[in-house]
Parts: sequence; C-alpha cells; structure tokens
Amino acid sequence: MRGLAVRADKERGGIAVIVALLMVVLLGFAAIAIDVGKLYSEQAQLQNGADSAALMVAQKCAKNAGDATNCSSSSPLAADLANANALDAKSGVESITLDTIGRTVKVITRANETGSAPNIISLFFARALGITSAEVAASSSVRWGSPTEGTTPFPLTFSICQVSGMVGGAMQLLQNHSANANTDCPLGPAGKTVEGGFGWIVQSSGQCGGIVNLAVNQSGSATGNDGPSNCDAVLNKWASDLAAGNTVTVLLPVYQDVSGTGSGASYKLLAFAAFSVQGWAFSGADKLPMVYRNTSSDKNLDCKGNCRGIIGKFVNYVSLSDGYKLGPVSPYGATVVELTS
Repeated sequence: MRGLAVRADKERGGIAVIVALLMVVLLGFAAIAIDVGKLYSEQAQLQNGADSAALMVAQKCAKNAGDATNCSSSSPLAADLANANALDAKSGVESITLDTIGRTVKVITRANETGSAPNIISLFFARALGITSAEVAASSSVRWGSPTEGTTPFPLTFSICQVSGMVGGAMQLLQNHSANANTDCPLGPAGKTVEGGFGWIVQSSGQCGGIVNLAVNQSGSATGNDGPSNCDAVLNKWASDLAAGNTVTVLLPVYQDVSGTGSGASYKLLAFAAFSVQGWAFSGADKLPMVYRNTSSDKNLDCKGNCRGIIGKFVNYVSLSDGYKLGPVSPYGATVVELTS
C-alpha cells in the first residue's frame, strides 16, 4: 500500500500540465472562432461600404460628369456611405480612383478602429498566439456608360421622329401605329412607323423583351395591332407600381432609319432611351392589361378608341440593371452603372 501511495504522489500535477498544454490549443480555436469571425464581419462591412460608395460616385458621374462635389476623388458622400455600412460607423475611405474619360471608379475602404493605425483591427484571443492585430481593407470597381447591347424589357421601338424634345421634354403619346403623317420625317410611309408594322420588335424566347444591338440592324418586326402575349406579368407590374405611386422607367430602343415592310422590316437603331411610363393602351385576345392615364389637359395625350401606344416622357435615368454592354454616354438619357469587381 505504501508503494502505491508513492506512485500516486509522483503523478500529482500531471493533469495540470495536460490542461495547460490544451489551453494553448483551446485559445487557438477561440482565436479562429471569434477573432477570425470578427475579421470576416469587418471585411463584409468594408466591402458593402466600398460597393455603395463606388456605385454612388459612378451614378453621380453618369448623371452629371461636371458635379465637382460628388463626381470626384474626394466625394464626401463616399465617406458617409462607408461609415453607414459599418456597424461601429468607423470605416473610412482610403482612396477613390476616378477616371471620367474611361468611365470607371475604384474605391478602397479601410478599417478605422479608434486608437489603431489605418486598416488595423486589434485582436483578443489571438494575442495568446502572438498575433495582436490584422490588416483589413476592401475595394470595389464600378464602370458606367450608355447601353449598346442588351435586352429591352418591353418589345417596342420608336422612330426618332416620334420623339419630341427627347430628354427632359414634355409628356407625350408614342403610338405604335399611327396614320398621322409627318412630312418632315422620312421614316416610314406615315413618317412614323414602318409600313405594315406596329413598332414591335422580335422577342427573345420565353421573354417579354428582345435582344437589341445598336451595332447591327434590328431585323424582324412583329406585326399586328395586338400586344405581345407574354408580357402580362410586365404590364401588371407596371400597373401595380403606378398605382402605388412609384416611378416606372424603362430603356427602349429608338431607330433612325428603317427598310422593308411588315415582318421583314429592319430597323437601324440609334440608341437606348430612358422612358418614364405613365400609362398605355394595348389590345389583344390575350386580354393584356390596359391602363390609360392622361393626367393633363393636353388632348394630344388621349389614347382612346383604336389608339394603341404608350404615354410618358423621356428622362435622364441611371439604371443598375445587369446584362448590358456599355459604350460612351449618349445624349438620350439612358446610362447603366455596374460593378466590375
């Protein structure tokens, strides 16, 4: 018994040594679980701030390249957005690289923890492993321009002759078929639409809209007075937005020349134009939604009886829609801003 007691005494403290060794491992796991999680959270906040700031600067430049306050490498709104996307409101903008000729902007955001150097986040559990801090930053690149190719959300195109005043002009009715001659315009027999055509372009398979490429003629023209049978969801959404007081703005192609007739027509497209929709009148056996709105006293906007068209005005509009190829900013109001990295 005395021998057993001696051996037990020699093993005292062994568990403490094992626990001490395991504590290093446990602290390492804690560092991974807590400190690394903290770094990922900070990185996500910085990335959101960088994306928001870059998109904002690009939008301001797309609307007005002469805006020296916000279309600049020292935009105060960029810093505000970076902080607004940080849970502690302590993010900062390290740099804004702006190229108005190339239509690109890159924003780098950094951590801005009180009492630390820029980009540095202090750590807690990782200190046991000799790691007291880590650098955290994020960047976002955005470009802008007018669309040169993409899918228009609604399959209509209009002659430049129908467009009065273009961007910033008054409300107008764009009829997709009209017998009112315009002798000053050489497009179409009535000076507005192609003979036997109603301004409908060929739709993409399974979509309401169709693919448009300004570099090539838009061949093919859907004929008939009836509206497209698979655009119910689009028009219902427009009607719902208008009823709720929301703005409905779409990018529609405008053509400057046309050849052929009926379904064989070919449009020479000029640009995408931004059109603020206020109402429309279409028909068809498919019972497309019809929303007629003329909130002014201008009888030229009336679209009743056999009239078929769309009511609204051309506006300056910056879209965040994806899927467009971009080129130089055109004077027709439509620009697109997109993240590139």
